[in-house]
Amino acid sequence: MRTDAEGAGPLVEDWSWPWFFTGVRRALAGPAFYVAIALMGVGSLARAAGFPVGVAALSTLLVWAGPGQLLFFGAALAKTAPPAIAFAVSLSSVRLLPMCLSVLPMLRGRRTRLPVLLFAAHFIAVTVWAESLRRLPDLERPARLPYFFGVALTCMGLTTLSTAAGFWMTGTLPRPLGAGMMMLSPIYFLATTARAARSGVDWLAILFGAVLAPFAIRFIGGGFDLPVLALVGGGGAWLAGFLARRAA
Repeated sequence: MRTDAEGAGPLVEDWSWPWFFTGVRRALAGPAFYVAIALMGVGSLARAAGFPVGVAALSTLLVWAGPGQLLFFGAALAKTAPPAIAFAVSLSSVRLLPMCLSVLPMLRGRRTRLPVLLFAAHFIAVTVWAESLRRLPDLERPARLPYFFGVALTCMGLTTLSTAAGFWMTGTLPRPLGAGMMMLSPIYFLATTARAARSGVDWLAILFGAVLAPFAIRFIGGGFDLPVLALVGGGGAWLAGFLARRAA
């Protein structure tokens, strides 16, 4: 059992290494490679912007969000003022808030303390979120946190290495291949979300998101498009399901 430095009690419930390594194996079965390949372009852009390979790799460890990393290095390459870069990257991360709100309650046990949940929140990005949403509801609550960290740490570790690899591979990949690699992560996200759909309301939410996404990107953007889609698309699907149940 893990305890904090002051001995005030356990940080998490009894840790299960078997479930942690189950998460590692699950990540290595596909998700970790998808996101790692998709973010190799971050290393290439970092090199083009004049940053060393260590900064490229560190951006994956600290930012852990492809759009935010691309925005940071792209803005630096364009000689944008640092305060403006910080503001833009912060706005791009707003989209992760609904993901955290949907995953963290599933990780919290009776004795799981706030620092552990805050640490877990750092790892929640699209790939980890999609895998968590798909797998965690079927696990017993004590197994969820070690499984989550097994998936998350594996995805982040492999992607950090691939970011460095992308830094050194700049200019060696054809442009169409590089663009195709960047599409692997969103394709995996959509496929996993579809596989996790368990009711007509889930499918309706996916449909609303697909239809409304181009309009949200065009007229909202700025990192707020995904929260608006979650509110309007997901909320609209829930309302439709609620009305259908009442009418039945």
